[in-house]
Amino acid sequence: MNDQDRSSRGSFAGRFLERLLPNLANEPDSKEKLIELLRQARRKALFDGDALSMMEGVLQVSDLQVRDIMIPRAQMVVVGRDDTLAEILPVVVESAHSRYPIIGEDRAEVVGTLLAKDLLPYCGHSERRFRMRDVIRSAVFVPESKRLDVLLRDFRASRNHIAIVVDEYGASAGLVTIEDVLEQIVGEIEDEHDFDEGAFIMRRDDNLYTAKAHTSIEEFNVYFNVELPDAQYDTIGGLVLKALGHMPKRGESVEAEGFHFEVIGADSRKIRLLNVQRLQPENTVD
Repeated sequence: MNDQDRSSRGSFAGRFLERLLPNLANEPDSKEKLIELLRQARRKALFDGDALSMMEGVLQVSDLQVRDIMIPRAQMVVVGRDDTLAEILPVVVESAHSRYPIIGEDRAEVVGTLLAKDLLPYCGHSERRFRMRDVIRSAVFVPESKRLDVLLRDFRASRNHIAIVVDEYGASAGLVTIEDVLEQIVGEIEDEHDFDEGAFIMRRDDNLYTAKAHTSIEEFNVYFNVELPDAQYDTIGGLVLKALGHMPKRGESVEAEGFHFEVIGADSRKIRLLNVQRLQPENTVD
């Protein structure tokens, strides 16, 4: 950042805080002090908790790198360069993503991306006309060390929504989407089709469930007909945090209280979404 950019950012922060806190004598000289001032303003009811959470997210995004939020390569849902439409459609239907990396013979080699909407013209009677080379799009590659605020700016400028993450040797390490970055600011962006209104847990398969991390222990117990203790934590996210002993990244998992929990949504402040499996499957209470 050059002096002009730093001065511009400082001036913007100063004008913002002058409006926010008219009695503020001096501009904050650190991010920590700025966050504390924002929290003071929240306590004075100048804005609500959601607004404070988003402002803190904006400030913290510049401290995070792509490697902190990316989906690891092992968890990427991909399609093959030589796959037929009949092979691709079940992957699209099951995963319900809108974009997919296209891999070559070497799974570590990403050769492009596929947009699910580009398959629509080939469904039905036009299936025989499908050729991958007609729908493949160029992949965007970013290093693991790239800062999220810079990545977000690049996404906006290029209008790309997905990037392939590469390690220091140029091999594919994972992927990151614009949604992943925005969730660091506004929280988990849940698909409107994922959860019924007011629901906390969604069944995906015979023994696979997705649960919001703020699901209460009481709600979890009722759904699974179990008796998890709630003396040390109030939510499933709290249980997982206690079991792991640290704030997890996406992809980390732990076994606790007869269940296997995998973190599929988290940021630097909280766990947001979990995949849940019984270690010994039983009938559930829906």
